[in-house]
Amino acid sequence: MDNQKSGIGFTDFAETWNGRLAMIGFVLALATEALTGQGILGQITSVLPF
Repeated sequence: MDNQKSGIGFTDFAETWNGRLAMIGFVLALATEALTGQGILGQITSVLPF
């Protein structure tokens, strides 16, 4: 299986980048919560016109 050249599916490369981007997103979510004092849902509801 290691000799497959297909770039589609659950490849090591894709999973590595998926994990890295998830960690960056989580850190950014924590940073924006610390800066604004609102959680993610609070930020979304304050922007959307309900």
